[in-house]
Amino acid sequence: MRWTLKPKPSEEKVKQLAQALNVEDFVATLLVQRGIGTFEDAKHFFRPTLANLHDPYLMKDMEKAVSRIEKAIANQENILVFGDYDVDGTTAVSLVSSYLKSYYPNVATYIPDRYDEGYGISFKGIDFADDNDFSLIIALDCGIKSIDHVAYAKERNIDFIICDHHRPGAFLPEAIAVLDPKRADCNYPYDELCGCGIGFKLIQALGKNRNQTITDLISYLDLVAAAIAADIVPMTGENRVLAYFGLQVINANPRPGIKAMTHQLKKQTLDITDVVFIIAPRINAAGRIKHGNHAVELLTEFDFEQAQQFAAEIEAYNTERKDLDKLITQEALLQIEDNQEQKRFTSVVFQENWHKGVIGIVASRLIETYYRPTLVFTKSGDKYAASARSVKGFDVYNALEACSEHLEQFGGHMYAAGMTLKAENYQKFKNAFEKIVQETIHPDQLIPEIAIDTEINFTAITPKLTRILKQFEPFGPQNMTPIFLTKNIKDTGYGKPMGKEEEHIKLFVKQNNSEGIAAIGFGLGAKFDLTTNKKPFDALYCIDENEWNDKISIQLRLKDIQ
Repeated sequence: MRWTLKPKPSEEKVKQLAQALNVEDFVATLLVQRGIGTFEDAKHFFRPTLANLHDPYLMKDMEKAVSRIEKAIANQENILVFGDYDVDGTTAVSLVSSYLKSYYPNVATYIPDRYDEGYGISFKGIDFADDNDFSLIIALDCGIKSIDHVAYAKERNIDFIICDHHRPGAFLPEAIAVLDPKRADCNYPYDELCGCGIGFKLIQALGKNRNQTITDLISYLDLVAAAIAADIVPMTGENRVLAYFGLQVINANPRPGIKAMTHQLKKQTLDITDVVFIIAPRINAAGRIKHGNHAVELLTEFDFEQAQQFAAEIEAYNTERKDLDKLITQEALLQIEDNQEQKRFTSVVFQENWHKGVIGIVASRLIETYYRPTLVFTKSGDKYAASARSVKGFDVYNALEACSEHLEQFGGHMYAAGMTLKAENYQKFKNAFEKIVQETIHPDQLIPEIAIDTEINFTAITPKLTRILKQFEPFGPQNMTPIFLTKNIKDTGYGKPMGKEEEHIKLFVKQNNSEGIAAIGFGLGAKFDLTTNKKPFDALYCIDENEWNDKISIQLRLKDIQ
């Protein structure tokens, strides 16, 4: 692990903010690092309000989208809500379809089959619309590059409204409306919304047209929060407001489908981490193992008993997904070791019978062992399909673009992408990808980095600090849980390894004459020796609260020690 202290912001700025907010300088430092420099900024950050959401009509083509939907309703047309099989896609489809169905019956949903149709808008989906008399398709979380598909639909008198958040290509599809804040000609003030977030802006605009206010739409925000958490978009601006209120809905009054997935949990209050690790994998498991339709059924079901049945099925898919993920990861690691590919700058592995639904997760797992840009390929029909994952600071999408002559199609983001290629191009592509990464990656990017917010002493850790840090939530990219460095600490002698294979550690630590603090380090078992015999060590950690027997105490969640 590389320990990197974040650059110190201007001392004057920190002092002014600390004074304005009546907080310690290091708390002001944390805020300035997050782009919060004034009392007003801090007010928006600590007290998110729905009034901070932008007018949806600021988005390019929003008026065209609303007017086409209103025309469809006036003419009694059939509307098909189409979206991808991942969390962002299925939540977006659930959101837009259930909103439209609340006042118009001729609405159906379509999720492409991951194996038969693949990612994005499919010709099969358009044929389904044609065969069933749908004249308008609203595509969510996909479609920004679907020029041929939209043209194919047009020949069949089917109109498209595209709601996407991925980067556009050189040309846009000829849809009735293309809602994507990443369009070069779109001046919408915030361009980091996820697909479900764009779907929410669409229903916000439709609601405005029907004299609804934002408070009439709050019940849909549980879906938006799930998508924001799962799609790893920046937790800033509108995303943070939507996630903040979405978490309130998840905790106070979630839709039956979300309640069915979470009601057996012992936790009183779910946070964004619970959404990422509990809700999102289950929604995803439907599309990975069976079909994304199952997730939409669960998320749009209003009868709790029926929702519980759907949730039980999805729980079974999630268990199967976990088993596959474990098995394929082991096979992929063996392949890297057997082929002596450890010295490469990339990990590119292939086996034709690997389950397409879990190759993205496996790519992330491989990065935990071999920290470098990773592609996991499997066979999909007569082609090879892959999921790509990247390391911090390296744009895997750009790397794929540089090798695109060997690819059939590709799409995605800086850190995650998908692609297909012909079998005969696999080796050529693998070599080209290795070459481009080797030429463009910085050697430091091949060593995992822990970015440290600031150094503090244990005397700074007080109940007041934990109360303030709680208000930094929800956490996510660009607003990560603060990581602190404290030097020269010792275990008081109560430390011990934990876990079946002693892979974790539990300590009780002090610095000089400070009070002792409990600390837990997951995956740090190999470093336990550094803490024995009261030897001094440095630690990186987050400040947590531990609930035990109805008592809440401060605990450090160790990230690394040395």
